[in-house]
Amino acid sequence: MPFSFLCIATYFKGNEFLKSCKEAGNTVYLLTEKKLEHKPWLRSHIDELFFVETPDQGVLDLNETAKGLAYVLRSRKIDRIVALDDFDVEKGAFFRETFRLPGMGQTVARYFRDKLAMRMKAAEAGLRVPTFSALFNDAEVNAFADSVTFPVVVKPRGEASTAGIRKVWNKDELWQVIHSLGDRRYEFLVEQFKPGHVYHVDALTYQGKVLFNWVSQYLSTPMEVAHGGGVFRSVTTPFGSAEERALRTFNEKLLTAFGLEYSASHSEFIQCHEDGEFYFLETASRVGGAHLAEMVEAASGINLWREWARIETATVEGTPYELPEPKPAYSGIIISLAREQWPDLSEYVAPEIGWRMQEEYHVGLIVQSENRDRILELLDQYTTKIYAEVHASAPVRDTPSH
Repeated sequence: MPFSFLCIATYFKGNEFLKSCKEAGNTVYLLTEKKLEHKPWLRSHIDELFFVETPDQGVLDLNETAKGLAYVLRSRKIDRIVALDDFDVEKGAFFRETFRLPGMGQTVARYFRDKLAMRMKAAEAGLRVPTFSALFNDAEVNAFADSVTFPVVVKPRGEASTAGIRKVWNKDELWQVIHSLGDRRYEFLVEQFKPGHVYHVDALTYQGKVLFNWVSQYLSTPMEVAHGGGVFRSVTTPFGSAEERALRTFNEKLLTAFGLEYSASHSEFIQCHEDGEFYFLETASRVGGAHLAEMVEAASGINLWREWARIETATVEGTPYELPEPKPAYSGIIISLAREQWPDLSEYVAPEIGWRMQEEYHVGLIVQSENRDRILELLDQYTTKIYAEVHASAPVRDTPSH
């Protein structure tokens, strides 16, 4: 019996999910932004597209969108809703609740979208998080400011990646930032800034069990890149290392505490320089961005988008899911803005290069090897070369770009 999936992607991503979902015998519908209509979606694997228009700098009216979806449901059956991007998690949860469809509801979805909710839930579960505070109550903010060592960061609760984050250096500056938020201050939180090594764990969960749990380390974090105009880099963590074992365990405890039943996920942790301990930073119930899925596949042989689609299909069918056997190797990724529309990469010829980014005004490479030191050597070599020849930087955005 075929099943029908409504996939929501209001950024251009997830083609591999759509392809795998369709090849599994499902009917695949895609809900996306009208302005993305002409992106290279795999239309051969999409049965029907539906479009929404979000106002510039605005928020999609979910109640109005639900009316349109209700009309669609008069003649089409939908069995599952899948949100392919961070900003679609809330939409998916709202529509599941509205139309009483199985899957992640609004309460659980908050743990994967609302940075305050996820910190409170992690702390409640006894997991280590940096000291934080909501901005609801003046006395609580003052108590936080008087108890921590500055700097601290003010973060939007609902943005993705590093968008809208501001670092502040003393209590007076903190209050200036809070006052500047006006009546939107409840949409933000404040957190102690802990310098350290930042890691990401990319996982696949089925029937509440983490089946795939891949640990990598940012060599330059998204925040450093966004706020310092640098070059983004990440590399597989040494296999069998103490940090790999600790972070796999931490991530399993986190996803279990958050109630994730089946999905891909991308979680970030920091190993604090001051005490050497790991702290939870944030998580998301989707495949990691910035082409980290391609980097993980280069290292493990596991395509996160494809396996996520297989997990969703197995769940709706009530059939077993079996993860393919990973084939561990090391990989690293490097991405930068470029000064030219299509930079010349003819001199980037190392045999370890397995992927090249095809996007205007960007340069990006993934390298793969059995030898982690060789990966680090290549990343260092190409970082120097990119800075010297093609690198460009852009102003920090308040919101992510499409």
